[in-house]
This record gives sequence, structure tokens and C-alpha cells, in this order.
Amino acid sequence: MKKVEIVGGGIAGLALAGTLDPSQFHVTVYEQRAGLPAVGTTLAMWPEAQEALATLGILGAVRENSPVIRGGALRSAIGVPWLSVEGQNLVGAARHTLLRLLDSAVPSTVQRRIEKLDAVPSDAHLIVAADGVHSMVRRSVWGQSRAAKLTPYLAVRGVIAEEPDSETIGEYWGCGDLFGIGPSSGGTNWYASFRSGMGPEGIDVGEALAVTRRRYAGHSQGIQHVLRVATPETSLAQRIWTTPPLRRYSRGNVVLIGDAAHAMAPNLGRGACESLIDAVALGKLVNTLPLDEALDAYNRQRVLRTQQYRIGSSLMMRVALAEGAQPLRDKLLDLAAKRKSAVNRKPAVNRKPKAPGRSKTSQ
Repeated sequence: MKKVEIVGGGIAGLALAGTLDPSQFHVTVYEQRAGLPAVGTTLAMWPEAQEALATLGILGAVRENSPVIRGGALRSAIGVPWLSVEGQNLVGAARHTLLRLLDSAVPSTVQRRIEKLDAVPSDAHLIVAADGVHSMVRRSVWGQSRAAKLTPYLAVRGVIAEEPDSETIGEYWGCGDLFGIGPSSGGTNWYASFRSGMGPEGIDVGEALAVTRRRYAGHSQGIQHVLRVATPETSLAQRIWTTPPLRRYSRGNVVLIGDAAHAMAPNLGRGACESLIDAVALGKLVNTLPLDEALDAYNRQRVLRTQQYRIGSSLMMRVALAEGAQPLRDKLLDLAAKRKSAVNRKPAVNRKPKAPGRSKTSQ
């Protein structure tokens, strides 16, 4: 049996442990957290991520426990809709539900170690870094120049028990801030982001929630209602960190997956999806190919795609959280909304049918 050491028991680590062939590999998962989290916001599962969940045998259970995201609107800070966004068969999975179901897909042969590692494991066929944006493995093997990068933005998010009003669902862009409202299992998922000096570590959720309420006091009534109902017990607050660019996700027998490889700003909603796809892709390759070939194929499949999403999410964050350029951005969105409205109002052109007659070819 070949030893596989997975550092990190989150979405990527559990998905890989559930994909690896237990008849070929003795798998150990190291996770510093003693249990699964009780609070978690909604993660949009795009079609490719749903395929990964199907491979793990849990797509049906995820769908049963998660709402379908049917779309929403991009809105101004006061709630004026600019553009409508149609759903693309997305499923909104609560993070704690997704982790619970991924955990159920892990074979009983996998060894679990509740332990925070300070050094990269050795004497293994394959060492997998699934230890997130602050990956110890990435810093140890790729060097401190590849440590996580701190952005100036705070992310505050949570869930409330009330179902969202359809007229409030969407994302609101203000001057240097954004706010999102969407469905969750049995309630509303919300998130906010803005520039903040809080943290970067040990952020008090109650204090962050109070700061957020003050920040959005002049925004739409829908936002203010959500923040009035929100509680620290069902909310999370953290600074946004990203990983620096990488050209390759493996060195020797060490490989990065998920946020350890490509932690990105949350603005495209792809982070958890790409972590799942990483894990299942790597597991399938390692199950069927010699290790060197499997890692080469993994890099070909995953590096370019995920680095593009990393760059794209960063650009989208700059647009959504624009400050000096916010008036120009809003004017462009207003213009786009007016053009779309004009197109929708334009009557269809009724053309008279041609009189019947012989064509030239029939003459």
C-alpha cells in the first residue's frame, strides 16, 4: 500500500480522501480542527463542481439539502436594479452541510489525525497540501515568497432564518463596498465586503457586525433589515487573503490543491468549486497513472484554469469595490440597464409574407 499524506481536512482534503482508491493507498488526513463547523455560509456549486460531487456519490444528498440559485440582480447601494442575472443550474450548498456530506464519502480505511503539523510529512508516496490559503506546506516547499497576500478588505457573512424576498436577492455595489443577499437552506445567506483595518487575525465577530451595520446604514432597506436580524452566533468575519501566482502546483511528490494552490477573492464564487474539481481530478489521475505522469497531467489540467479564475476574481473585486472610479462605474451600469430596457420594450417588426409564386429555380 502506498502512503498518501493529506494535510488539511476541509473541502479539498476530504474530497481527495473520498476519491483515492483505498485498495491502492493508505491515506492519512491531518486536520487541526476537532470537529465540523456549526456555522457556514452558502457556496454556489457550479455544474463542474456538481460533476465532482457526483463522482463522490453525494450530489443527490447535496441537492436535497440545498436550494437552487435561480438568479438575482446586480443593484446599486440603494437597491436600484442594473442588470438581472439568470441562474445556471447552480446549487447553494451550506459549507457545514457540504463538509458533513464530504466527510461521509471518506472510506473508513482513511486514518484521521487531529493535529496541527509544523513540518511537511516525509516518507510518503504522495504529500498533498490541502491546508488552505496560509498553507504551511506551500511556504515550506515553495518558499516564504509564496506566503499568502493580505488584501485591504474585510469579509463579513452569515445566515438568518428568514426566507429572502425575491425583490432583494442579488448583489449591491456601493462606493468601496458590496453586499449580497441570496437563498440558503431554510433562510437567507448574506455577505458584505469593504475596506477595513480590523485584524488581520482574531477578529471579534460581534464588533465586525457592529461596524458592518454602521457601514451600510445608508444602503437599501433590504440590506439594513438583514443586518438588524443577523447575530454573531450565525455570522463569520475575516480578512480576505489570496495566494500569489504559481506556475506549477507540484514539486517532487508534493502537490497543492484548493486554496493552498489558488486562494482567490470571493467575487466570482469559484473558490470552493475549484477546490472540489482539483481534488477529484487529482484523485482520478493518481488512481490510474504513475505518480510523475499523474502530477504532470494535474498541472496541465488545473494550473491555467485556476490561475485565470484567481486573476479574474481579483479584477472583479476591484470593480465591485471601486471607490474613486465608482461614479464612472455606476454611470456605465446605468447606461447598460437603460439599453437593455430599451431593447426589451422595442416592438417586434411584423413583415408581410411574400406573395406565392414560382422561384427562379423552378422556371
